[in-house]
Amino acid sequence: MQDAPEPGSLPESPAVILDRRKLHANIAAMQQACAAREIELWPHVKTHKIPEIARWQLDAGATGITCAKLSEAEAMLPSGARRVFVANALVDSRLASRLRALADALDELRLAVFGIETARALEGILTEAGLFEVPVMLAVDTGLDREGVRSAREAEDAANFIENRPHMRLAGLYTHEGFVYGSAAPDVDEVADEVMWRLNAIRAVLGNELPASPGCSVTAMAMTRRDDVQSLRPGAYVFGDLLLSRVAGVMSDASVAAQVAVTVLDKPRKGLALIDAGSKVLALDRTPEGIHAQAADGRDLVVRRCSEEHGFLSGTDVDQLRVGERLLLTPAHICPVMNLASKVALFEDGCFARWLPVAARGCVA
Repeated sequence: MQDAPEPGSLPESPAVILDRRKLHANIAAMQQACAAREIELWPHVKTHKIPEIARWQLDAGATGITCAKLSEAEAMLPSGARRVFVANALVDSRLASRLRALADALDELRLAVFGIETARALEGILTEAGLFEVPVMLAVDTGLDREGVRSAREAEDAANFIENRPHMRLAGLYTHEGFVYGSAAPDVDEVADEVMWRLNAIRAVLGNELPASPGCSVTAMAMTRRDDVQSLRPGAYVFGDLLLSRVAGVMSDASVAAQVAVTVLDKPRKGLALIDAGSKVLALDRTPEGIHAQAADGRDLVVRRCSEEHGFLSGTDVDQLRVGERLLLTPAHICPVMNLASKVALFEDGCFARWLPVAARGCVA
């Protein structure tokens, strides 16, 4: 790994390590690609959960930020963000006071609806909160089979409901094309065509004027090459991981900005080493080949099994490891890894700079 820290300079393990130069390069590349086509970038902060990184994204030119939950948006206020999109349905009336406080702290709070039922629930919350004309984005299912309208009729019903209520206004359509994750070297332009064909079909029913906002780090760069995209919401691009680099092939290994520092604890038998990072550090997401994490330096060292506190390291180079040896691993999926860390180590030019607290860790409500 270029500019990798020396094993002796790594903090006590396990620890998440961020390379500041690569991190800023990833932020700049995505921002420049969006700016070239006048596409608004609303990066999804559920990946990093760190207000300072959100501020770097905003300083680079991001229009606003996207959050997964209200608590995550609340934790991001120190970033200086003035425009926030909470890309999840709010249906619990007990959220009204928090929603009002968040809206009062921002210039613009965008909310999400998945269809007419969630729109009806949100209208009740906004009524109780005393908020009017709140911009809402209507989700469209473009293949993930998760949230969003799936037909023209569903879209029309939701849009008509929204347009006839004083507390909200329809501000655009959004989707998450997450079905592309796990696909080995996908044709991202072909996926973008499919996603936007489905999104545009709904947009045509509603009048063709609504902004469209796809959101996925695998397809993000392909989406910046299109004329029918008005905003993007990628998240994992800021760091990268095995799913983006080794599986999808949309990032190089050299541009991955986040690794996990681990220590070899034991070599119980030939072909196996135990490390001090298990599911509580690496999470349980895996690549299609069943890999939780892989050596960042190119050696054939992979984690295919985790218990809570231990990772089981295998591969052709495992027998050359020494007990006490320090390693850097690239995780399969960085987002859940960040949510498990209370702080991460920022490195500059291979040297430890400082700790960054993960302020939104565990913000899932």
